[in-house]
Amino acid sequence: MKGSIRERSPGHWAIILDAPDPASGKRRRKWHSFTGTKRQAQVECARLISAMKGGTYLEPDKTTLAAFLDRWIHHIKAHVSPRSHERYADLARKNIAPLLGGIVLSKLRPAQIAASYSTALASGRRDGKGGLSPRTVHHMHRVLKQALGQAVKWELLNRNPCDAVDPPKVERVSMHTFDLPQTAELIDALRNTRMLVPALLAVLCGLRRGEIAALRWRNVDVTAGQIAVVESAEETKDGVRYKEPKSGRARTVALSSTMIDELKAHRARQAQELLRLGVRLSDDSFVVAQADAHPLKPTSITHEWVRLLGQTALPRIRFHDLRHAHATHMLASGVHPKIASERLGHSKVGITLDLYSHVLPGMQADAVVRVDDALRDAINKRTKGIG
Repeated sequence: MKGSIRERSPGHWAIILDAPDPASGKRRRKWHSFTGTKRQAQVECARLISAMKGGTYLEPDKTTLAAFLDRWIHHIKAHVSPRSHERYADLARKNIAPLLGGIVLSKLRPAQIAASYSTALASGRRDGKGGLSPRTVHHMHRVLKQALGQAVKWELLNRNPCDAVDPPKVERVSMHTFDLPQTAELIDALRNTRMLVPALLAVLCGLRRGEIAALRWRNVDVTAGQIAVVESAEETKDGVRYKEPKSGRARTVALSSTMIDELKAHRARQAQELLRLGVRLSDDSFVVAQADAHPLKPTSITHEWVRLLGQTALPRIRFHDLRHAHATHMLASGVHPKIASERLGHSKVGITLDLYSHVLPGMQADAVVRVDDALRDAINKRTKGIG
């Protein structure tokens, strides 16, 4: 097994490898193109010979990154949710491919990937109005790394070039929620609107927007004072689909007396409203629905939230931040993080602790005071007993 280099033009080389065919024993030539100095071409030739001997050699392939990404997108469709598939496809085709898609897959290098991230941050917006956010570029990195990891598994690459690239740092966004007085003001503001129950399910029960849009009356038990969160609505280009909650498992959420009263009143109003349309409310009916009982799209909840919040003097927060408010209220009131995690539907308590670490310092201070008081009480009892 041997190799040689041949200069095609200044700085451009052909690397020719001579290797016997395992089946026929005849000599076969494999050609590789290389750009660089003569010394660099010699080093690359030696590397390819070593790869041949070690069994890690890959045949020259002209497949571009863009073509490979299309193949990968098709492959992962059966392994992720439709919404995730749409997101991966958009990032791959609309953000990554315009920057790196023309490069031959086998020639993609870490330096090129790092440079593309810098370009995306400076001028990556498709409307030409500046760069992408570090968070979006971070998502690009995750998608590209996953895709190239599959290329390694398919033996199209020896190694994943993304492993040697650091994505941009994403600064944690400060969490904005409503405190209890603001929550009370919100409830008053939404009292005679269709947003009251969705907002209450988020701020008093911690439900996600998709979970609210998928909730049916058969999952509500006001007698036992609990609801079963078994589905979540996911909006895709093909319409709304109902799937398992985000954590992948159902959960039961206890209802406060306030929430029970509001749900009873809401069901009565909804039944009367539908009766006027000649429709009978059933256990299969959605708790939060259109006036004709048809289900709501998750985005419809967001649009109505933005519209109604704009009519109040309350701070402008996202609908999802009502869920954060519920978590903050629980932890600040001394609820154990494990209980809060189960109520919120987090897969691990560590997620809860990480998301709401801003509440923990106050909890720690309160815990220190309680332990200190208990210790002082024990010391005083011991002193009196000795005396």
